[in-house]
Amino acid sequence: MKVSVITPSYNQGRFIERTLNSVSSQVGVELEHIVVDGGSSDQTVEILKAFKPTVRWVSERDKGQTDAVNKGLRATTGEIIGWLNSDDVYYPGAIAKVVAFFDSNPEIDVVYGMADHIDLEDRAFEPYPTESWDFQRLKETCFICQPALFFRRRLVEQYGYLDDTLNYCMDYEYWLRLGKAGVRFVYFEEKLAGSRMYPDNKTLGAKVKVHREINNMFKQSFGRVPDKWLFNYAHALAEERFASDRNKVTFVFVVGALSIFSSLKWNSTISKNAIATMCTWLKR
Repeated sequence: MKVSVITPSYNQGRFIERTLNSVSSQVGVELEHIVVDGGSSDQTVEILKAFKPTVRWVSERDKGQTDAVNKGLRATTGEIIGWLNSDDVYYPGAIAKVVAFFDSNPEIDVVYGMADHIDLEDRAFEPYPTESWDFQRLKETCFICQPALFFRRRLVEQYGYLDDTLNYCMDYEYWLRLGKAGVRFVYFEEKLAGSRMYPDNKTLGAKVKVHREINNMFKQSFGRVPDKWLFNYAHALAEERFASDRNKVTFVFVVGALSIFSSLKWNSTISKNAIATMCTWLKR
């Protein structure tokens, strides 16, 4: 069972060799790895040229991470697909475990495992908060660690590629799209990957943009944004604009007001949960 690993990349030269090594060191599987680089201006291309064993790669201007992953999907041929960002790593033996599981469970289309948040030096500092599969719960929180997920190529043929209008939550939207269609997910309770977390990480560096995009995605896909995501957006916006305000009561009222605004903006109603949450915080 051939596995295709796709690595979107842009100016991650300080990490990418570790990513490449984590793939090339996987044993006991038929594996192809393609790096789709967006025309990096750092040392990425030099590393790709010199890396042994040779890895397939292209470096050219693209439309961003989502476009890069979709290019990789079109360029690879494996029956099983993994997507590993250029600052993340697989753990030893991860892919062989996944292949064995897929081989024994032909009815399962998506397998996602446990993972760690790792620091700049690859040290795990906390477990990624993964959970057992529950589609309704997935709407409330993204408990799937993207580098620890693998899926069958037939899903791309049935449900299409990543939504290239999304810049931050393209993976979350895809898992929701598949879950909504009734695709079978399984939680594999083995640690498979390390997801790097650091201050200038793409997601951490743009919390408001991330949450705004998630809310827009939910509105388009489901017609309504879950209350928890409305509150998360309000909290991120309050932190960005009122971070210097040390007054707890003021901050809580701002979050509550923004939650109400968000409810009206996306759901055209006032969320009772937003008000309840604000009151709960005030009692602390």
